Amino acid sequence: MKGVMRFENKGKLSLHFVGPFKILERVGSVAYRLDLPLSLSVIQNIFHVSMLKKYLTDSSHVVDIEPLQLNENLRYEEKPAQIMAREVKILRNKKVPLVEVLWQNHQFEEATWEREDEMRTLHLELFQDYNFQGPKFIKEGRV
Repeated sequence: MKGVMRFENKGKLSLHFVGPFKILERVGSVAYRLDLPLSLSVIQNIFHVSMLKKYLTDSSHVVDIEPLQLNENLRYEEKPAQIMAREVKILRNKKVPLVEVLWQNHQFEEATWEREDEMRTLHLELFQDYNFQGPKFIKEGRV
């Protein structure tokens, strides 16, 4: 199977399993007909039981879809929601202050480090509620 085109991907990084797909019917004693999407219409929809894997429902697989506000070019504008932390990166000849920014419609794990001076010029309102001290910040009323 080396180098064979498998589900629109070629090579060792191709997917071993795709789906989940609904089982339509049992065909014979060891084969099943699946409800494949139109993008996989070039693939035969009957599979041997050894090629199938049982899907167990997991709530972490469900993606919450929030409505996005798109502009006239059908583009989404990222807006910062909160500053999580501050850090000073020391390079050879200079110090670069960075802030960890949590973006709207993103999870906590997807926060990114951005340059503090750029964030201050673009989004000054984020810095009004915070008192920065040292490498981390202290929010008003909390330590």
